[in-house]
Amino acid sequence: MRKYILTRILKSILSIFAVVSIIIVMLFTMIDRTKIFENDPVLKKQKGDARTTYIYKKYDELGYMDYQRKVDLCKGVYDDASDYNACLVNGSEKQGEALGVWERKGYTVEYLKSGDPLVYHDYSALELLGHFYSQLIVVDSKNAVQDEANPDLERRYYIGKNPANGTPAILCSGCQYKYQLYFNGSFPFIHQNKITFNFGNSYPSNQGIPTVQVINEGQGAIKPYEQTFDTGLTESSALIQTSCQYKPTLDKLDSKRFSDHYASCLSAHESPSMVGTSYLMGIISLIIAYAFGIPAAIDMAQHKDKFRDKLGIAYINLLVALPSMAFIFFMRSIGTKLGLPDKFPQLGFGDIRSWIMPTVILALLSTPSLMMWLRRYMIDQSNADYVKFARAKGLSEKEIFRHHILRNAIIPIVNGIPSSIILCISGALITESAFAVPGMGKMLPNAINQLNNNMVITLTFIFTALSILAVLIGDLLMVAVDPRISLTAKGGE
Repeated sequence: MRKYILTRILKSILSIFAVVSIIIVMLFTMIDRTKIFENDPVLKKQKGDARTTYIYKKYDELGYMDYQRKVDLCKGVYDDASDYNACLVNGSEKQGEALGVWERKGYTVEYLKSGDPLVYHDYSALELLGHFYSQLIVVDSKNAVQDEANPDLERRYYIGKNPANGTPAILCSGCQYKYQLYFNGSFPFIHQNKITFNFGNSYPSNQGIPTVQVINEGQGAIKPYEQTFDTGLTESSALIQTSCQYKPTLDKLDSKRFSDHYASCLSAHESPSMVGTSYLMGIISLIIAYAFGIPAAIDMAQHKDKFRDKLGIAYINLLVALPSMAFIFFMRSIGTKLGLPDKFPQLGFGDIRSWIMPTVILALLSTPSLMMWLRRYMIDQSNADYVKFARAKGLSEKEIFRHHILRNAIIPIVNGIPSSIILCISGALITESAFAVPGMGKMLPNAINQLNNNMVITLTFIFTALSILAVLIGDLLMVAVDPRISLTAKGGE
């Protein structure tokens, strides 16, 4: 079994990288890259050489090419200060030699209106993938920070406390992040900054902010709370100390709060993140769906062809036939008549009435398939030979149903539970759009429309990884429910 799980994990990793690689190549080679600037308000203000250099700089940042300005291309060729300074003179022999070196490397030379040269090299498909994966995983270490202004920076790991709750934490001096491992009350409860994923920055929306931060950061107004800093200062502040990174230059307020240079911190917000909002809504709706759908399906199977079974089948057919959008707007109109908001932001995150209609609608939309398949599995099992044998032994219908039919019929449903739980993180596009819920549902379509390549890649990676993980957990859970199932058995065994 261990060998099987390890093999599945390795295959899963290969599948994730295959899917992400295809998306990267498609985004960077099949779509006109000039369109990424259509929603960039900064570019519209740029003119002349500033506009040209801005465009090349963005192409470099986003991974389309390697771009070198005059100072960089000269520095990349000459180590000697006199040669380097001579290279900076436009039209000089040294500059010509440097440009020749870059051209032989496959770079294209262009000149600005000012006469300054620049060189660039468009990445091939393989170079695109190499550039992306080479910087994907970032491992923090006590030698990560290199600050010439702070040569005596202590470099060590040590045990400290999470300032938010007093629980033990592993801290580091010399790392990029001060808090390497810590605990708190938010999922997944154990958090670390030792190994992080770098998918690049979001662009053009949320420009300059890492895509992972955009997804995970809270929403709404800043939320200050009473906290004590390592200098002993106690005040109301929104800073999240466990997120603090090294900051080379401290201002007066930083010096009052921090005794070291770890002062670049994220802030707490009043409302949960987009992924948190979608996940909370998805989990609530899933609980409602299973709480209603499973008992209803069991009751239908127990009373096959009777009134309650026919009523359940009518309900299933109605929801399957009715377009989701029509059902959502119909239910929303009923909700407004009952005094519930038709838009989530009207009452906000803190009012339970904001959550009622979106979660109930999501739950009801999930029940038809759940009820239909569980009913079908149970009816199929009720006609099996082992059920007839159990009746012949004198077992009551209730015992047969509870201990035999239900146990076998529930196995396929159990297999899908991890997927349902884990993929709540992806959000519900139609429902969130109809109720203006600030969740994950619209993130991928919006990123595609805005040509936000880094965000598309980030979401593809997350959704693919979660989908594959959910399938693996579903298979393992199915084995746990019914030990007779073997995932390692070959054909004929």
